[in-house]
Amino acid sequence: MPRGAPMLTDRQWKKIVPLLPKLRKSQRGGRPWVDSRRVLEGILWIARSGARWQDLPAEYPSPATCWRRLHDWEQRGVWLNIWRAFLGELDRKGHLDWSESFIDGSFASAKKGALGSGKPSGARVQSGWWWSMARVFLWESTWDRPLRRKSSSPKLPSPRSASPIATATVAQGRNRKG
Repeated sequence: MPRGAPMLTDRQWKKIVPLLPKLRKSQRGGRPWVDSRRVLEGILWIARSGARWQDLPAEYPSPATCWRRLHDWEQRGVWLNIWRAFLGELDRKGHLDWSESFIDGSFASAKKGALGSGKPSGARVQSGWWWSMARVFLWESTWDRPLRRKSSSPKLPSPRSASPIATATVAQGRNRKG
């Protein structure tokens, strides 16, 4: 991917713009908002290259700006809406084959041959990308959970519930020992 080349076409950008939240000026003034297209291009550069935020090239807005906007858009559900819009367009054009689905998984080896897994550090949290993927998977999955139905058969007595005769027998046995 050549540096400086836009990742989004103008057509794609026109489809995304209405899905982004409006940037409002603060009553107290402050710095003007950075153009959302440049921020989105920076976020896409990070996602595509797998680089660290601090390695974002200077032609994009600051890494902090891109990260904050990514986080804000994640909280507002913007990524899910963008994903749905483009997925719907691909479906309308017949570019998706819904007869097959794949689920991706990841595996991590135990460090130093540990048998059990320890509790994760409280300082580490899953990234926004992980949560957005999990949310999409959970919301968009077509798996139907079977409904819980109450059984129409008569309820069997619990083994712990004792009959009046057994209760009386136990009580008599206690009285004799005491």
